[in-house]
Amino acid sequence: MSPISPPPRVYGTWPGGMPFLSVGSGPPLVFLPGTTPHHAPPTGSDRRFQARQFQAYTASRRVWWVNRRPGLDPDATMADIASDYAQAMLRRLDEPVDVIGESTGGSVALQLAADHPAVVKRLVIVSAAYKLSEDGRDTMLRVADDVLDGRPRAAGAELMRMTGSGAGSRRMLAGLGWLVGTSYFGRATSDLITTIRAEDAFDLRTRLADIVAPTLVIGGERDAFYSAELFRQTAEGIPRGRLALYEGRGHLSTTMDPRFLPDVLSFLDPPDDTGSPAGRAEPGAGRDDVTR
Repeated sequence: MSPISPPPRVYGTWPGGMPFLSVGSGPPLVFLPGTTPHHAPPTGSDRRFQARQFQAYTASRRVWWVNRRPGLDPDATMADIASDYAQAMLRRLDEPVDVIGESTGGSVALQLAADHPAVVKRLVIVSAAYKLSEDGRDTMLRVADDVLDGRPRAAGAELMRMTGSGAGSRRMLAGLGWLVGTSYFGRATSDLITTIRAEDAFDLRTRLADIVAPTLVIGGERDAFYSAELFRQTAEGIPRGRLALYEGRGHLSTTMDPRFLPDVLSFLDPPDDTGSPAGRAEPGAGRDDVTR
């Protein structure tokens, strides 16, 4: 018997020009990525890198990786960006769907669920919270300044430094960011700056109660862009929220934790079909951290 070929990757643009990659089969799962230097459709090695982020979900889901649209209004807010997603999802998908947002994509996903609850069935927020920490905001604004001033290596070092989980890893990652900064930020467009400024102004704390979808917030306790307390407050503020907080993990290493994929999959496909992993009570669950 010949081996079964993996499902082909499909790519193109959603309504409004939003670039997408799609692979897998089953119920739809929309994946909102973190910060990217531009919003053009990914190609070559960039396309392969983006596809690896969601490959683990494709065994049971039709995954749609969808980036922000290119040509954002320079004054666009997180609500404007979320509105783009909502309009495209309503035109492309005929029912509420599960959504995963990572980092900046998590900020957009929170805004999407608060403003447009009809499009979100379940929500997974990875390495994101209702706002950035002060250090996170300062770092991203420095990244924007470095890009605008033609210092891509400095921008790369700033960004990557914050993804580590301790002093040693941050020094190492800053060096890596310096090395790849030109190739990464050398292609940056104004959409990067607009997105950074939108996230700088983003603070959804007073709107968390408007999120009606069952929500899993996953974060690393050493995430320098956020903090354990911000993750905790985000989960507690969502009526059907839960928190998975991984000790010793930083912004970059949260998704590498062996607990990450089982936590996500058991939440998205719970045996009781309520949006909570089996055996976990949902009401008020955001106050019972899942820290293992």
